[in-house]
Amino acid sequence: MPDRSALLAEIAAEQRHIDRVYQRVAELRLEAERLRDKGLELGHGAAREAIFEQATMLFERDAAVLHASRLLRVLDTEHEGLVFGRLDTENGERAEGPLYVGRLGIRDESFDNLVTDWRAPAAAAFYRATAKNPMGVLRRRVIRSFGQQVVDIDDDVLAVGPLPPGITVVGEGALMAALGRARGDAMRDIVATIQAEQDEVIRAPADRVTELVGGPGTGKTVVALHRVAYLLYDDPRRMAGGVLVVGPSHAFMSYIARVLPSIGEDSAELRAVGELFDGVTATRLDPPPVAAIKGSPRMVGVLRRLVRQVPPDTPDELRAFYRGEVLRIGREELAKTRRTVHARGGQTNRIRVRAAEALLEALWRQAARRADDRFRPNREELITEIGERIEFHRFLVTWWPNVTPAEVLGWLADRERLAVAAHGRLSADEVDLLAGSFAEPGFSVADVALLDELRVLLGRPRRRRSTLAMHTEPEPQHYDGYSHIVLDEAQDLSPMQWRMIGRRGPAATWTVVGDPVQSSWPDPDEAAEAKDRVLGPAARRRVFTLRTNYRNSTEIFALATEALGGLVADGDLPVAVRSTGIQPTVTTTTDLPAAVAAAAATLLD
Repeated sequence: MPDRSALLAEIAAEQRHIDRVYQRVAELRLEAERLRDKGLELGHGAAREAIFEQATMLFERDAAVLHASRLLRVLDTEHEGLVFGRLDTENGERAEGPLYVGRLGIRDESFDNLVTDWRAPAAAAFYRATAKNPMGVLRRRVIRSFGQQVVDIDDDVLAVGPLPPGITVVGEGALMAALGRARGDAMRDIVATIQAEQDEVIRAPADRVTELVGGPGTGKTVVALHRVAYLLYDDPRRMAGGVLVVGPSHAFMSYIARVLPSIGEDSAELRAVGELFDGVTATRLDPPPVAAIKGSPRMVGVLRRLVRQVPPDTPDELRAFYRGEVLRIGREELAKTRRTVHARGGQTNRIRVRAAEALLEALWRQAARRADDRFRPNREELITEIGERIEFHRFLVTWWPNVTPAEVLGWLADRERLAVAAHGRLSADEVDLLAGSFAEPGFSVADVALLDELRVLLGRPRRRRSTLAMHTEPEPQHYDGYSHIVLDEAQDLSPMQWRMIGRRGPAATWTVVGDPVQSSWPDPDEAAEAKDRVLGPAARRRVFTLRTNYRNSTEIFALATEALGGLVADGDLPVAVRSTGIQPTVTTTTDLPAAVAAAAATLLD
């Protein structure tokens, strides 16, 4: 159990430095305001001076105001979470103190460093130092703040062996430090091995897919996040499109947001799988049988059929007057016209013009069939005249409406519609399960991938200046331009989720983290095929395996292995190396809440 008192003491110590930094920021802000005000005063009364002196004073005024305004803007913009890191070097507490890393450089009134700008060469070790190449760093500390208040810290120990006096280690690094202080050379060798294999992953080139495989307790998630920080610093031009980090849940992403150091820029975007469709935050999980259907690649065909269906509440007859004749297109011919338009391909919301042309051609064919000595229609005239009528456009926007993915997915609550779309792809029982699920309010996590599939099938409506233009969704901001994608817990992704995430970076490089042994997807081969389609051939991949579980004790891990009952081969499990000497006990109970409360009370006593 971590030493809470040590953590609080370290937080208090960092808070004292943060308070000093913000006090200095307030002083700098006041000085900048004075400089700006003084600059504005320059040039007053300059009309009485010579033209040259007037021009000089105006230039000085503008320069002073510009400099002060820029400084104020920087101080205001970078105010939140100003300091996010600290480095302690091999000399421990140096005369000039530890090196604090933050969003901008701050010096005190004596010009001593309070914060070093993260872009400065002196701060490079915060991103580049590793256990294999510590760059003189003993302890790297990530400082997490809310406003001006330090709320958490986490240390990373980069030296194997005892640390100098006065350097306390908290967070995940405390465990590694404890292992490093263990008696005997064996444990220290294990720690060195852990650090070396993690370092290799962190510094791997970003020129292709990097796969990181590891069992529980091997630190694969933290390694992946250190890799994000390293890549963003080491190769900013390659990462210019931004880095997307995807995890399984909102709670998981909150954990990642705490671990991943703020680096003073917005390139790293954190999203749960249920948040990858703009405007939707889904946390509800479907029952496993329902999630298995929604995640199946069979849903691609279901959705393709769905978008071609006649939308609800559309008119079933088109009437147009031309040269004294009433031309009518009934339900069956309208449905045939719709099928013809879709057969030519294209995204539904992008082909309304083509639908209008098809309707006008249908009217012309009917008019041509009625032609006689009295009624002589002209094709170009008919298409132009009817096509420009307001009533035709009103019919068009109701017969071929611009629809959103959410609207179309909602159609599946209608069992008859779903059955037609799923014919030959889903069983009757599967149709029943899905229809009941789509009737529930809100979206599930599995629905998000379906929404994204519909986004691609529907397309964004063409923008029109006409007052008849239909409502459109907000412009998506993050879909397909990322330079690098980090995907955690990849073993649980469904084929439909792989398709969705693959669209976020068609030209991106990848870091994929997971443990196939822990996969929850019922058809591993199906998921593997979807993964291969996104990541490409094995030749593009660089696979690393972490095999040492340093977080769980050998006693706990032995119990977990026994509980698996031989379902997993011993060679696929990591090796636990830390022992507590305390054997776990197993209690059988019919009242789980009471048993948990009793066990907790015993431990607290």
